[in-house]
This record gives sequence, C-alpha cells and structure tokens, in this order.
Amino acid sequence: MQKVINSQVLRETVIGAVESQQVTDIHTHLFSPDFGGLLLWGVDELITYHYLVAEVFRSADISYEEFWAMTQTEQADLIWQTLFIQNSPISESCRGVVTTLKELGLDLASRDLQNYREYFACQKVEDFIDIVFDVAKVKSVVMTNDPFDSMEQPIWLAGRKGDPRFRAALRIDPLLNDYVDVGCDKLSGFGYETDLDLSEKSLSEIRRFLSDWIDRMKPNYMAVSLPPEFKYPENSSRGKVIKECVLPISLEYNVPFALMIGVTRAVNPQLRMAGDGMAKADLTCLENLLGENPKNKFLTTLLSRENQHELCVIARKFPNLMVFGCWWFMNNPSLVDEITRERLELLGLSIIPQHSDARILDQLIYKWKHSRQIISKVLVDKYQDLLDSGWLITQDEIGRDVAALLGGNFEGFLQS
Repeated sequence: MQKVINSQVLRETVIGAVESQQVTDIHTHLFSPDFGGLLLWGVDELITYHYLVAEVFRSADISYEEFWAMTQTEQADLIWQTLFIQNSPISESCRGVVTTLKELGLDLASRDLQNYREYFACQKVEDFIDIVFDVAKVKSVVMTNDPFDSMEQPIWLAGRKGDPRFRAALRIDPLLNDYVDVGCDKLSGFGYETDLDLSEKSLSEIRRFLSDWIDRMKPNYMAVSLPPEFKYPENSSRGKVIKECVLPISLEYNVPFALMIGVTRAVNPQLRMAGDGMAKADLTCLENLLGENPKNKFLTTLLSRENQHELCVIARKFPNLMVFGCWWFMNNPSLVDEITRERLELLGLSIIPQHSDARILDQLIYKWKHSRQIISKVLVDKYQDLLDSGWLITQDEIGRDVAALLGGNFEGFLQS
C-alpha cells in the first residue's frame, strides 16, 4: 500500500477518490420511467424548477397571476432571459443549470435556449437516464414514494417492477401531518377501517396499511417532512400514530424512520411550490424519540443552520441515529462546507454527508458535481490535519473512507 506522504499526493488522492466513487443518493424526488409523467427531465423542467421561480420574481416585473398563466415554455423563456441573460447566473440554483448544460457537452457560449431544447428533444428518456447516471457517477437513487398520491398509487398496485437503480422510500406525510383532514378519509377509501378518534381498531388498521406498503414497495425507509414546531411525545393524532403505528412497524420490519424537520409550508402561497420557508426546530423531540426507542433506527436531516451543531451532539449520544445530507435551503456551497466540517469533526466518518434532493433528473449532474468539490476540499483539510499530527495515511484507506461516505454508510445502516 502506497503511503500518502505529502500534501500534493494527498490532494490528488482525495479528489481522485471522491470524483470516481459511484454514489448512492439516499433522498431524491425522482421516479423511474414506469411512473410516466412523474419523472421530470429536460431543460424547461430544469429552468422552471421552483428554486428559480422564487428567484425570478425578485428581478422580473411580472405578477404572480401573469406568471402562472404562462405555459411552461413561456416561463422558461422569462426565467432564462431574466436570470441568465439580463443578470449573471450567480445563485446556486442558476449555477446548477449552467453546470448541467456544460457537463452534457452543450455550448454555453451560445446562450441559446432553443438549441438546448433541441438537444433534449432528441433524447429518449431511458437513454438519458443512463447518460445522467454516468455523468453524475450515481449508482442508485432513493425515490420519494407516496401511497396517498392518486397518480403514483396505481403503479404500485399494478406490481411495479421498474429500473432497480430507482429504490423506494415510503413517504407518509398525509398520515402524520394531515390525518384528520386527509389521511383518515383516504385510508377508509383504500379499504382500511379507520376513524378520527384513532380507536384501537383504527390504529391496528394503520399498522396494517404500513405493513402492506412495506411489503409492496420494499422501501429503504419510511419518511416524513415535519414542521419546526413538531414535538414528541405529542398529544395529537400525529404523536399517537408515530408512537402506536410507525415506531412498532419500523422496528418489526427493521425499516428506518427518516425525519426531515424544519419546513414551514406556504409562507407565500402565491409562489405555489416555491412558497415554503423554514425555521429553527426544538430537537428535544429527536432526543425523546431516540432515547425511548433504542432498537429503532432513525435518519435525520434539518432545514435550519442553527440546528446543525445540536444535531451533531445528539448523534454522538445515540448510535441509532444517522445524520444525512444538507437539505433544501442548506444545500448552498458555503453551508455545505461548514456543515460537512462540523459533522466530520464531531462524528468522524459515521455520517452521510450529502443527498441531492433532486426533483429533475438532470439535477443529479450539478448537485453531485458541486457536492463532490466541497466534500473533496473538506476531506483534504481533515487528512492534512492528520498528516501534520504525524499520522500516515494510505491511498487505500482514503478510498475506503470515501466509499463509506458516499454509499457504504447508508447500506450498512440499512443492514444493521
């Protein structure tokens, strides 16, 4: 085994390992082709992504009503002209589009949106998936699968097979966050005997529902997005369903429960999907869940920067917690750098540093291109600290560590 003995060799070794490592992307909103129109891809989808929609209203002289009356092509034209031509595309969301087009080999100098459209129009979706996975060096992605969704549910009920690179995650937001107004009626419509009072019969039926969908989907985990005011224990339908249904089923099937905490929905409803915000959460809820359920496995990512240090400290106390990713508003280079350093310093290599959260297939390219750059930079600094302290590191050891961070830790956590 070759020793890494100086800074130059170290840097080359780390960058080479991170750039070449195939990634398991543990949280996305992507779909395999068998889900039809739920799989989003192409330049107009990329440009009209809700991150850029929020930005265009800061620069364009247009009302919400006028914008939403446009076709997607017209919206893309406006966003391109406003954020890429009239202004330099400096924001991370805009830069992501630029990176994606570049990595696909398109001519950035032309700035010709119609030319880019023609490239995508010539692609077949199955072939384009292969292109994106190859360029992004992604081995597999975990979807977000909602059995309450009227478009998605029939595909599962029909016995979905699909591309095995697209792995399932059972999303249960309507069951937990909106049981009274949505979840209960939907479950009844699916043939489960539920009631608003959450009687013992109802709780039993909810457990049956979760079991049925775990058997059907074979999900990597169950997941929910939670508001910053979430508490546990909680005297609510959500608290009761978590305690009496989600946690026992999670334990029985050895399926982790993923909590993504901190979103405040519809801060500006006129922005539609772009209208959500965030706030700091009280992480006592997480401490209670972890402490009361030591045999259950939990995955957690948080939306507020102010929560990140506390999350690391909690993870030091509870080995049944896997911290993952820089989610949503946290996925900006300066914050990813800061948070990745903090996590490595407090938790060592026992983390999942990033996920893409991609909603458009093409986004895998820039999300992982940018993330790899930051992860490499942070790891170079951390290994240099070790070298400066007198610890010799081999290239094989660096490769081992990178493989764990970009997929191995997740697979090991699922199997534990």
